[in-house]
Amino acid sequence: MHEPIRERLPELRRELHRYPEPGWCEFHTTARLVEEIERIGVDELAVGPDAYDPADRMAVPSDDRLEEWYDRARDRNVDPALLDKMAGGNTGVVAVLDRGDGPAVGLRVDIDGLFIKESEDREHLPAQEGFNSETGETMHACGHDAHMTWGLATLEAIKESDFDGRLVVFFQPAEEVSGGGHPMAESDYAADLDYLFAVHVGLDHPTGEVVAGIERPLAMCHLDVDIRGTSAHAGKAPEEGNNAIQALGTAIENVYGIPRHSAGMTRVNVGRVEGGTASNIVAEQVTAVAEARGETTALMEYVKSEVVHRFETASEMHGCRAEVDVVSESPRADSDPELAAVVEHVARDTDGVDSVVSLADFGASEDATFLMERVQEEGGLATYLVVGTDHPTSHHTPTFDVDERSLPIGVEVLTGAILAVEEGEP
Repeated sequence: MHEPIRERLPELRRELHRYPEPGWCEFHTTARLVEEIERIGVDELAVGPDAYDPADRMAVPSDDRLEEWYDRARDRNVDPALLDKMAGGNTGVVAVLDRGDGPAVGLRVDIDGLFIKESEDREHLPAQEGFNSETGETMHACGHDAHMTWGLATLEAIKESDFDGRLVVFFQPAEEVSGGGHPMAESDYAADLDYLFAVHVGLDHPTGEVVAGIERPLAMCHLDVDIRGTSAHAGKAPEEGNNAIQALGTAIENVYGIPRHSAGMTRVNVGRVEGGTASNIVAEQVTAVAEARGETTALMEYVKSEVVHRFETASEMHGCRAEVDVVSESPRADSDPELAAVVEHVARDTDGVDSVVSLADFGASEDATFLMERVQEEGGLATYLVVGTDHPTSHHTPTFDVDERSLPIGVEVLTGAILAVEEGEP
């Protein structure tokens, strides 16, 4: 018989840390979550296509990548029936407790890893303690292993409490590519929630500090660009070619020249380019990935449309053609101060918490905003809270780690906040 999760928080977090899987490839991770949820015992458990409409997914990777990680999960003896259900990259799970006529409360945690090779330096605690990533190419470099641990432990704690209401826990795939928030927000499980809590670890807040709600997350979108030209011999007949690399160079200059907007802050970046074959061949094709962000959803839409326009017109100028696809996006949604105040009240009475911030700017983007937006549009309240953690380096680096003293703090704050709204706060 397993010990309660709250008594093995570091053990569970370290197990999840060992096998990080990228967005929509979290086959093994989902299976472990299902195993723990079934042990807890819930009233409803929906995996993959039972939890959302697969057609609503964003940023789904190539069939080759999906197959590679699917095969890896099969080699790790994931239940074949469960794997079948997740075929095609339909990962993630929703767990539901129905406990009476009280409020409907949602909790969202994310489950995917990043394509970062984890440090093997002996000063890096996971390497020192023997729980660093086993994949050789991916890493939980943003704390999603801690988030999953919180989700499971909070689910267990509410199950064992006298909670009167409906608790829906979203174990969301593909956050790092902003792909999973939209389908879960569109699902029936997100309907008619009175309250929603989303949570993140760290974000430059130290162990012992809790941010009750974040404000001003940036709306964002990811774009894939494919520019097609005409190849030619670069020495013998360069005039016969339409140079895709030249078109890309012009486009990049123009993208970074997008005017800033009087209504607020915007961001744009071209993060990767690939193309060409040899120095003596006029390049026929190049690809790029870019992103646009804005202080509001409308500002993001402004930058996005300008990015698309500039790739298309620069390509046309050089006799090429550009196809720009919006791979994923997420809106801005702010925490509701009334619900953040509940978190603040609970956090101030939580062991290990020595500092509470009522509201703080986020400065980045998060697709939990899809769920927050739906709840708020349907009359509910949402907050995105941060449980601080000391970490040696920033998020998304090979030496990121979680101070495990933050694990019980997160469980106590989330559990206490859920019970507080059930009791009538705010």
